[in-house]
Amino acid sequence: MSAALAIDRTLAALADPHRRQVVDLLARGPRPAGELARELGLPPPAMSRHLKALKASGLVDETHPEFDARVRIYALRPQPMIDLMRWLEEAERLWSEQLAAFKAHIEGQA
Repeated sequence: MSAALAIDRTLAALADPHRRQVVDLLARGPRPAGELARELGLPPPAMSRHLKALKASGLVDETHPEFDARVRIYALRPQPMIDLMRWLEEAERLWSEQLAAFKAHIEGQA
């Protein structure tokens, strides 16, 4: 998958406020799907859809504990956020350069 497509998927997944809340909760550590649903006040089918989208974007991984295959534990994957941060840093650098050049241009005309 190209870097641009990966960033597009990350941004699309994070566009939903419930998914951002899931990411915030998972930033504190892995959690079962049922616990995430309870903490966000979502019915299990809705939570399942959000987790499926986050998993498809690569933001989360799903594991099953050996003692109970019915339980799904979700954890954040750092790489999509690292890639997004790099992209944002590059965009910030480019905008800063453009704004500095514009400022120099305006001040040179004064």
